[in-house]
Amino acid sequence: MTMNYRSKFLPILFTLIISFGYIALPTSNSEAKAAEQRPAAQVGSFADLVETLLPAVVNISSTQKPEMVQDFPDMPHFPPGSPFEDFFDEFMDRRGGGVPSVPPASLGSGFIIDAENGYVVTNNHVISGADEVRVTLHDDTTLEAEIVGRDEKTDLAVLKVTTNKKLVAVPFGDSKHLRVGDWVLAIGNPFGLGGTVTAGIISAQQRNINAGPYDDFIQTDASINRGNSGGPMFDTKGNVIGINTAIFSPSGGSVGIGFAIPIDLAEPVIHQLIEYGRTRRGWLGVRIQNVTNEIAESLGLDHAKGALVASITETGPAEKAGLMPGDIILRFDEQEIKEMRDLPRIVAETRIDKSVKIEFWRDGRLKTAKVKVDELEKAEEKGLLASKADQQSGKSSSDSTEIEIVGMSVAPLNENTRSVYNIDEKIDGLVITSVTDGSEAQEKGLIEGDVIAEINQQSIETPKDAIKMIGQAKKSGRSSVLLLVNRGGDVRFVALRLKKK
Repeated sequence: MTMNYRSKFLPILFTLIISFGYIALPTSNSEAKAAEQRPAAQVGSFADLVETLLPAVVNISSTQKPEMVQDFPDMPHFPPGSPFEDFFDEFMDRRGGGVPSVPPASLGSGFIIDAENGYVVTNNHVISGADEVRVTLHDDTTLEAEIVGRDEKTDLAVLKVTTNKKLVAVPFGDSKHLRVGDWVLAIGNPFGLGGTVTAGIISAQQRNINAGPYDDFIQTDASINRGNSGGPMFDTKGNVIGINTAIFSPSGGSVGIGFAIPIDLAEPVIHQLIEYGRTRRGWLGVRIQNVTNEIAESLGLDHAKGALVASITETGPAEKAGLMPGDIILRFDEQEIKEMRDLPRIVAETRIDKSVKIEFWRDGRLKTAKVKVDELEKAEEKGLLASKADQQSGKSSSDSTEIEIVGMSVAPLNENTRSVYNIDEKIDGLVITSVTDGSEAQEKGLIEGDVIAEINQQSIETPKDAIKMIGQAKKSGRSSVLLLVNRGGDVRFVALRLKKK
């Protein structure tokens, strides 16, 4: 019997062809339509887009005026009457008794946002302390720049250049709708290499790197190095969606972790700097802290959220609206406060003198109030935001009473303890005289000299009061107690877990 090789090997060959992708099987209309709607796995060249963006990106260089060095460090000494003595004396007289030191210089990046008026945006740290600022355009034209305004809190600055050349500006985009994984482009002046383009994706959002009170950075893996500061981050439509500001790197070079200021945070600041030459931020007049799970539980809140009011500025907007320490702010001007750092940014962006609705948690209930927003910069000028330094810890008191369940000892405030721990007469409560090593109190950062003003939002005067309130909390089934702690005039809430027997 003759074997039919075609019938034997054709199915195998057909399978191999399909596996290696050499044949395209027909698909249904629905499958083809679904494939068209799926995002492309690869992107084409950015060359056409970059060609339109490069003319708007500039290099920034700033210098400080040189200081005169009064003495030559290695000046030779000659015997009296030597001809060289007269020569060097005459030389020094001509130089004014010294030589100029090398002026400090800084290099960075920026981008043009208004071609008609010549406005350029960069980072504040690029031009900080500068006496002279120069902007170099894409065609290597160098222009003297005027500092229009600067803001240290967001690390932003606006410059202005004047030229007969036709400038190219780039538009602001929308950073609120960015997603992790979106493509981005960074253009700048890394290590002095102007006009450098790098590409990457958004690695993360809302990063807090402790750079300022309004941290909300975009993280990217697009290469950002020294000299990229102040340069723009673009989306694939050519809109500015961030301002490159910082990198995380042990070597100073790119390791794939760069940070940019979201344009939605930067744009109102930029407009204020252009209009007023400074910022005009909203101010509420509260000092806030994070709401931990323990704090939420002790105040009867279902889960940790919002911003806990630790203290109120006298005569400030919050005090006038009736807010109190211990309130948890949950919404401000119809915007949800998911965590503490949301509140400063939302308040700062609120129009001055605007009356807004505020929702807060107090005594186990949701309450509302109306607050009129004041100006932060005016409050700073009046010294209303000055923080007091921490006090040094003192010596233990013989009147101490140990509260073992939270791991600390306390004593009443009297003439002796106030003197030992340098506590103001206006402060009431119990002073902490010792903290047990490894205790809950130590883990939460309590130290000798701290004053406990309240426990579970009730005032205390004696150690017996403290023991009684903690015992009641334990008896009622609570797993923690909430302390209002005063350290040198700086107050905050601390939740301590109660030890289980």
